[in-house]
Amino acid sequence: MSGTSAGSAAAPCRFAHYFVICGIDTETGLEPDELAALHRWLEADRQGRDPDTASAGENFEQSPLKRTFKSKVLARYPENVEWNPFDQDAVNMLCMPKGLSFRTQADQREPQFHSFIITKEDGSRTYGFVHTFYEEVTSPQICSAMQTLYQMHNAEQTNAASSSSSSSSSMDSLASSLDDGYSPTSSSSSSLSRAAGSYDSSRDTLYVSKALCLITPMPFMHACRRFLAQMHSAVIAATAPPLPLESYVYNILYEVPLPALGRSLKFHGIYEPIVCQRPGPGELPLADFPLAEAFSLLGVENLVQVFTCTLLEMQILLYSQDYQRLMTVAEGITTLLFPFQWQHVYVPILPASLLHFLDAPVPYLMGLQSKEGTDRSKLELPQEANLCFVDIDNHSIELPEDFPQFPNKTEFIQELTEVLLSFGFSANTGAPPRTRSSPGSTSSTPGRERKSATLRQLEDDGRNGNLAGEELVVLELLQGNATLERLQALTKRTGVTVARVEALRAGVKGQPTDGGNQTGGEEEELRKAKLNVQLREVFASRFTTMFADYESFVIQSAPDLESWLTNREQMHNFDKASFLSDQPEPYLPFLSHFIETQMFATFIDNKIMSQWEEKEPMLHVFDTRIDKARLYNIRAPSLRSSCYQRCSILKESAQAIEQRLMKIDHTAIHPHLLDMKIGQGKYEQGFFPKLQTEVLNTGPSNNKWCHKATTAQRRKDRHRQQTEHLTLDNDLKEKYMQEARSLGKNLRQPKLSDLSPAVIAQTNWKFVEGLLKECRMKTKRMLVEKMGREAVELGHGEASITGLEENTLIASLCDLLERIWSHGLQVKQGKSALWSHLLHYQAREEMLAQQADSPAPRFLERRKSDSSIAMPSLRVSLIQDMRHIQSMSEIKTDVGRARAWIRLSLEKKLLSQHLKQLLSRQALTKKLYKRYAFLRCEEEKEQFLFHLLSLNAVDYFCFTSVFTTIMIPYRVVIIPIKKLSNAMTTSNPWVCVSGELGDSGIMQIPKNVLEMTFDSAFRPHTHISAIFKCQNLGKLTTVQLGHDNAGLLAKWLVDCVMVRNEITGHTYRFPCGRWLGKGVDDGSLERVLIGELVLPSGEDDSARACRTPPLQRSPSQGRRISITSLTGRDTKLNSAQIQEGIGEAVNNIIKHFHKPEKERGSLTVLLCGENSLVAALEQFFHHGFKSARLFQKTVFVWDFVEKAVAYMESADQVGDLQETTEAMKMTCQSLCHYFNAINSTSRNIGKDGKFQLLVCLGARDRLLPQWLPLLVECPVILQMYEDTAMLRDPSTLNTLISVLETLHDFSITLEASLVKGINL
Repeated sequence: MSGTSAGSAAAPCRFAHYFVICGIDTETGLEPDELAALHRWLEADRQGRDPDTASAGENFEQSPLKRTFKSKVLARYPENVEWNPFDQDAVNMLCMPKGLSFRTQADQREPQFHSFIITKEDGSRTYGFVHTFYEEVTSPQICSAMQTLYQMHNAEQTNAASSSSSSSSSMDSLASSLDDGYSPTSSSSSSLSRAAGSYDSSRDTLYVSKALCLITPMPFMHACRRFLAQMHSAVIAATAPPLPLESYVYNILYEVPLPALGRSLKFHGIYEPIVCQRPGPGELPLADFPLAEAFSLLGVENLVQVFTCTLLEMQILLYSQDYQRLMTVAEGITTLLFPFQWQHVYVPILPASLLHFLDAPVPYLMGLQSKEGTDRSKLELPQEANLCFVDIDNHSIELPEDFPQFPNKTEFIQELTEVLLSFGFSANTGAPPRTRSSPGSTSSTPGRERKSATLRQLEDDGRNGNLAGEELVVLELLQGNATLERLQALTKRTGVTVARVEALRAGVKGQPTDGGNQTGGEEEELRKAKLNVQLREVFASRFTTMFADYESFVIQSAPDLESWLTNREQMHNFDKASFLSDQPEPYLPFLSHFIETQMFATFIDNKIMSQWEEKEPMLHVFDTRIDKARLYNIRAPSLRSSCYQRCSILKESAQAIEQRLMKIDHTAIHPHLLDMKIGQGKYEQGFFPKLQTEVLNTGPSNNKWCHKATTAQRRKDRHRQQTEHLTLDNDLKEKYMQEARSLGKNLRQPKLSDLSPAVIAQTNWKFVEGLLKECRMKTKRMLVEKMGREAVELGHGEASITGLEENTLIASLCDLLERIWSHGLQVKQGKSALWSHLLHYQAREEMLAQQADSPAPRFLERRKSDSSIAMPSLRVSLIQDMRHIQSMSEIKTDVGRARAWIRLSLEKKLLSQHLKQLLSRQALTKKLYKRYAFLRCEEEKEQFLFHLLSLNAVDYFCFTSVFTTIMIPYRVVIIPIKKLSNAMTTSNPWVCVSGELGDSGIMQIPKNVLEMTFDSAFRPHTHISAIFKCQNLGKLTTVQLGHDNAGLLAKWLVDCVMVRNEITGHTYRFPCGRWLGKGVDDGSLERVLIGELVLPSGEDDSARACRTPPLQRSPSQGRRISITSLTGRDTKLNSAQIQEGIGEAVNNIIKHFHKPEKERGSLTVLLCGENSLVAALEQFFHHGFKSARLFQKTVFVWDFVEKAVAYMESADQVGDLQETTEAMKMTCQSLCHYFNAINSTSRNIGKDGKFQLLVCLGARDRLLPQWLPLLVECPVILQMYEDTAMLRDPSTLNTLISVLETLHDFSITLEASLVKGINL
């Protein structure tokens, strides 16, 4: 569908371009299929054998009746069409994907129909419709050649019986499953196999396949199918057709026009008329493949899941025995993408010779023919990490992991089900989708059981739509059986009747092919057409709803087309962040992935180009629908709702089709006698005659519509030549467009004409270049989004990245690495190519380590941290990181392990280094990969690793934030200040580490864990160190440190606490610089410390200069020491600086709440860290504070609060507060209540800790601004503050109160570590 307009705009409007006959060339005789030989060459190359010897000679092991022989295009009419050159190799290969097929009278010889598609390099499409039947072989040379081959085969079988060979490659099963070798499924059928699988020229009649094909510019599937079926009926009928066959071929090639837009057309087949119609300019584009059949084959839910995979541009592999089923499902899915178009490799029928294309490291939609009885579990595919496997015949699918659901999926499926039921189709939703996350995702049913199960489904399962030729086989088996009625009802659904089947078998009557009742056939066609359009409207309606406001987010920054095309790669065309922020929350997982796809980028490109060029037809239809929806449904773009909106135009869309089909707009010229030589092409029943080339190669010269079309074409060409010099040169434009649209666009269809190894190598080279370009674009995007400055220049409003966007980009990077590791792969274990390589590397390294008799693998580095004096170095080892992942029981699959390993390496800034190390084992890489693989292209590999190295410039927490439930070991090191205190303590210390995801609980540190390290000057340093394991805490925020004050050496002056995540290596420093002990400092036995992330010392100043500040790192905190303590005098600030500090602290809290909830980071840092609200208010309270020491006793701000509260309580008892207002009384009581609750806590948090708690609780409960005037009015202030103190200046105080009141708009939640033990 995505290219339906191709060929119709530029080409004259003929219904069909070519009529083609493919089959055996009796002059050249039996030739082994070159493509099968090429396939053997590729297989041998993959397995490391000599490809030239493997592909030479014939394959005598296989039964000759099952071998592939070369088919040829026997005739085509006309010889060539100027606007659509004939591609002989491609047409021959797709008409007969398996080559010639031979049968004897003992075999089934039912005719088959299938269609195919050829996608050209510019994206335009040509459709082929093929009717294959069996014709008796009359050439004695061919019969005797087949006899000789049988004798050689029997001799080979006798020799091979004694010896058996086993396969060596882990991926041979892909080839064998597609090999058409004869293998009986059970012992009971062995006698049948001898009869059906042998040939003796004296007693058997030999038949060979022949294909009749129509090649058309548009997918008129039903019309072509009926024409070809009538053509075959004429051949096997007992009486000759009314006119020579040339008349009918000439008629459809030259006298039947394409229907005009919005019109219907009737033309005449051999026995009855055929009707087709074309949608109007405002309707959905033409799609004639039966969607009901696609839904029947897969079930509604499965089809929606496959559709979602297609939208997200995953690799989709369809698998079926029937070529037409592959085509029906592929075309059905791409049809439903409107207004988007599939931009990548699209091969609905993949010939056996193109199996190497499954290696393609790009998104693809391909169809693979399965062999009867093949078990899916034996089918090994080159890459499965991002693969959606669709087993059409068994109605089942396997989905990739981490798969986002389509928005409103349940309601969507419900609406589709109702449409199907309204047309009488079963709404059975098929087998449930199997995802790759479960280890037993592939069925282990033995082949025979599976086959019988499938047969049972064919007998009584309502999901089966059109069964092509198989229904006839089943009918034959069940003649006279009670099941016949049910099967008859089933086949009727497809417009086939048992009467027709019998007539075809007898070959006597030559009656119309679609049953006797002509109106019944037309009614059925009308019903299918109405169902098709209604199903498509439901899908289109979803996109109209989801993207109703997309135009508001398109960024149109270029002044003209040329400058836009030139700078396309640097342009920021769509404001993704704003668009996502405008969407309902449930839509985000899907939409954040979808707006990164190539199909969405191309859609936006078309929108921007529509300013300068004619609007692309599908975009025009979509925009018209959005405008229409706006008229009826006026809503503000910001008010997005996830409420499901049903499609409202189902009835009118069906009526438009009904009107066209009921009232035919145009009837083509009837077939008529041609000016032919008499006596040629004599009718002979059962044989397709040799048609007269002279009459079929040239069309009429006086055809009105043909003349009209060519005149219009000439006019168009003249206009284009006139305007060409004014606008951008077409070649230049095409070049820019090819580059602008990513990889895969110019590889949408593998080239079928020339399949030499050189061409295959060239294709793979394009893939390598494409992968490198994609890696460059992805890493640049990740850096730009994260670092900000460049992002602002490119049109982002603000230098920020949401967690959702970041996660999408990292998932996309994981997918890219899997595709790179899958390219050219020849040995794989499990579904993930990257993890498979890592396992091979691990096994090799461990083996080398054992041989060297060393306990640990080599290539270990030590990564220093800034605290290298205190922290032992963390070992940097690829295998160590693998072991961390292997020990995570939460991850069940290889794909999950590979993704977790990538995330961990990225967070540790070791991704490039680890991959370089992995690829340094060149012998291993050569063993695992073919010569053309990306990983064996040295220059590209180096560039790729360099692009990944650039990601080290930013901080990611992509492992910590995703695997939130895993157990992580943390190392805690407590560093004392040795000069001023004991290096050791007799008390029992404890810590409690808190992070964004929770806290560790109180961890007692054993006394005897003193460690000694030496600095660079070999001075010894002693500290306390311990390791504990707990559930992932996320980014660390606070540490509570305390001790029980036991023993003689209880007082302890702590410099800082260091905590390191032993898996990710992230180290946090929690500065303290305070005493813990009774009778020293503020008497605290525990402190809450605020953390900051420590940069690895490997990053020098230049690296730090270009880093993004981590999302929640608190600024490096100097020791926060009481203003009146030992060194406090040096840190006094003036009043202006203090006011500025308060304003900044409040501003930071407000900004915090204006970020999306998932992006906010730690509020504790903003409340209690340095430059925080508590620190700023401490400075305010210390200003003008009388610091005289009475008898060497230090005075703290908490002492002032304590005296003020004591005064209030005594005043309340005496009755001095009676004159105050009720509100003032309440405030007074609240301050006293909070003060007493803090003072009576069992925690020994010291006076500064208590003040910090009072500020935090006051801010949380919106009481802080009310408490300040009470403190100022207490007489105690005169004793403890100088006249110049800011606290005593009314205007400054009022300013402070108004600033603090701005926090009342937000709901402040305090971390549990801060308020533990406080009972309010």
